[in-house]
Amino acid sequence: MSAAATRAAVEDFLFHEAELLDNWRLNEWEKLLTDDASYYIPPNDDLEGSHRTTLFIIADDRERIRQRVIRVLDPNCHAEYPKSRLSRILGNVRIAADGDGFVTATGNFIAHRYRRYERMGEYVGSFRYILKRHGESFLIKERRMFLKSHELGSLGSVSFIL
Repeated sequence: MSAAATRAAVEDFLFHEAELLDNWRLNEWEKLLTDDASYYIPPNDDLEGSHRTTLFIIADDRERIRQRVIRVLDPNCHAEYPKSRLSRILGNVRIAADGDGFVTATGNFIAHRYRRYERMGEYVGSFRYILKRHGESFLIKERRMFLKSHELGSLGSVSFIL
């Protein structure tokens, strides 16, 4: 993939990732990550801050991602037993940068979470991915989700991979 990445190729990759996450196929999802992947959800008051100096909602390196997947897939994980039903929609995908083997993609998302005995949760925001070219596709090096909610407490726990 030495030519410029196309938006369609990036969208196809992101749509595939969303399908894996929505269907709790987290072991397959992990295969989409680089060995040094990171997953961030920054606080609303410092979206471009560093996880080293700011308290993030989620600031996982590759090992923490691996441990999160193990915990959330465990049947004893009360936060996700039974598993939430998830449905996410991605849109407005753009290629922000493309070079040196990496593609930066941005866009918007809506993730609906249906959980027994709870009201529906709706998570709205934007995202920024740094994708590493990998053959004819990509791997995720960095995944940042920016929640648009003014008050995060009302959203409840984010025990699933947003």
